[in-house]
Amino acid sequence: MKLIFDLDGTLIDSAPDIHATANAVLADEGLAGFDLATIRGFVGRGLPHLVDRILDAHGIADPQRAARMVEKMLARYESAVTLTRPYPFVPEALQTLRQAGHDMAVCTNKPLSPARAVLAHLRLDGFFDVVIGGVSGLPRKPDPAMLHEAARLLGDGRAVFIGDSEVDAETAASAGLPFLLFTEGYRKAPVDTLPHKAAFSDFALLPGLVATLG
Repeated sequence: MKLIFDLDGTLIDSAPDIHATANAVLADEGLAGFDLATIRGFVGRGLPHLVDRILDAHGIADPQRAARMVEKMLARYESAVTLTRPYPFVPEALQTLRQAGHDMAVCTNKPLSPARAVLAHLRLDGFFDVVIGGVSGLPRKPDPAMLHEAARLLGDGRAVFIGDSEVDAETAASAGLPFLLFTEGYRKAPVDTLPHKAAFSDFALLPGLVATLG
């Protein structure tokens, strides 16, 4: 089976690094920062969307400033890994799934270079045959193009998408893929409002869930 994972809020809790990076850029711009919960609520649709939400919260509509802030964040983003952690039992679950013969990919709205950097920093990169990021020439999620491309690159077999958010649920539905929902990430809506094949709160349970999809 082909297992395609979201990254932020699914495999890793990167919100503390995103928060620190965003507030550093805001300070450069002479703007007040935000608390972690607010920035966490802005995560999920890619870096330009994050910057747009930040500026909107300041009551600012300035496309040129937004573009400048995106570039500033990108410049800091690749080294913003020190506060990021995998969720509990993620490495163990990925090891079990790999040993069971599953091919695995990451599809994330995070830009590709920072995505690869954090996977390498956390020593998770070796589990994935394919990593597709938000600056890839493909539309960002919830457009299903990333998932279709990952499934194509992984080769034959059924594909499943594993994610944590409303965006991920919508992406899986648009791609026509079964969706496994990790409930401890950045989701805002109640679990029962999101279409999913199964939900789990502990990565130790994931290999068993995948086995039931056989």
